[in-house]
Amino acid sequence: MEILHDVTFNIQITKHTFCNYQLKIDDKVMSLTFPQLLQLRNKVQALTSLDSLENIIQNENFVLLFIADRKHLVFLDIPKLIDLKEELGYCFSEF
Repeated sequence: MEILHDVTFNIQITKHTFCNYQLKIDDKVMSLTFPQLLQLRNKVQALTSLDSLENIIQNENFVLLFIADRKHLVFLDIPKLIDLKEELGYCFSEF
C-alpha cells in the first residue's frame, strides 16, 4: 500500500529519457540535461552549507537561482531551498 500516492509535492524531479530530466518547482516546469542537473546539485549544496544559510537568513531570506544554463530563474525561500536539496539528494541516491 502506497501511503503518498495521491500527495503532490512542490518540488519534483522526474526522468523522461536517458539523461533528460524535468524539474517542477510549484507550477514552473523546466527541462534539464544530466550535466545541468549536476550543476544544480553543486549550486544547491553550496547554498545550503551552514555558513551560506546563515548569510542568507541574516540578509534577505531568499535566493534567486538560475537553472539550466540561465534559461530559468527561480525564487526560493529557505524551506524551498532545503526541499530542493532533499529532492536532488533523493534523485541521486537512486543511481
